[in-house]
Amino acid sequence: MLGVRFWGTRGSLPVALDAAGVRAKLAAALRGARGLALDSDAALDAYIGTLPFDVGGTFGGNTSCVELITGDRDHVACDLGSGLRAFGQAVIARHGPASPQTYHLFVSHLHWDHIMGLPFFGPAYIPGNRLVFYGGHAELEAALRRQMAPPSFPVGFDVLHASIEFVHLAADVPHDVAGMRVTLKRQHHAGDSYGYRFEKNGRTIVYSTDSEHKLDEPGERAGFARFFQHADLVVFDAMYSLAEATSVKADWGHSSNIVGVELCQAAQVKELCLFHHEPALDDAALSKMLAETRRFEEITRGPVPLRVSAAYDGLEILL
Repeated sequence: MLGVRFWGTRGSLPVALDAAGVRAKLAAALRGARGLALDSDAALDAYIGTLPFDVGGTFGGNTSCVELITGDRDHVACDLGSGLRAFGQAVIARHGPASPQTYHLFVSHLHWDHIMGLPFFGPAYIPGNRLVFYGGHAELEAALRRQMAPPSFPVGFDVLHASIEFVHLAADVPHDVAGMRVTLKRQHHAGDSYGYRFEKNGRTIVYSTDSEHKLDEPGERAGFARFFQHADLVVFDAMYSLAEATSVKADWGHSSNIVGVELCQAAQVKELCLFHHEPALDDAALSKMLAETRRFEEITRGPVPLRVSAAYDGLEILL
């Protein structure tokens, strides 16, 4: 078994649906209900099920945290954004606080939105738990300790009662970790970030966030196409539109939905999942981006179609 469960999908900083946003969703739902007979709970539930996602749901506001569903006892996640808190709460609710658990935590890079959830990760405070942090940055341990040092946080790193280990992983070579073959690739981002390719039982997931793709550079397209090659799922940084990524936000370290489609088509990927959403975009704007991305994939499609989805907090994809 291999799959993903998203606990945080936003980039840069957490955001929340405000009162005006909730009101707008309610107004849209009520307008759509005019003339319908909704005099029973079953009728209401059926109507709610027909609402478009940007009205009846939300992409959520937590920053990056993606659980890998492996079918094994140990827990695996990519990045320690604010979504890490909900991930930890869910595992504790499932197993109870007294049952020792092992967590394998892969960190793409050390910017705050990708590590800010650790101080609120309940399992880290429970004796008997084991946390293993993996990354390509030599400064990983120092960065995690620094954000919990005075005056930044009232509880120091030494208060974490779980057993904690740090493992440095070299890029471009395969590693055997948590029952998977794991390969890292260095990406264009301030301070560097690392993409991860996870392989298990003939299935492949690539987690590639906070990466700007210089496709006009020799070997850039081919290098990432090889890294993505034949993946069942690529979780991809699509924070900007193509126009933004190539103009005003060039060299900001992020990519676009269009580049994601092009790279995944070149690599014969089965599914592209748009990720690391721009915090300024609301649910309607993100739904529009998903529709436009699917349309672009359709008109540029080769012999094999590419499925396109957009991550939201709570989405689960099983391969």
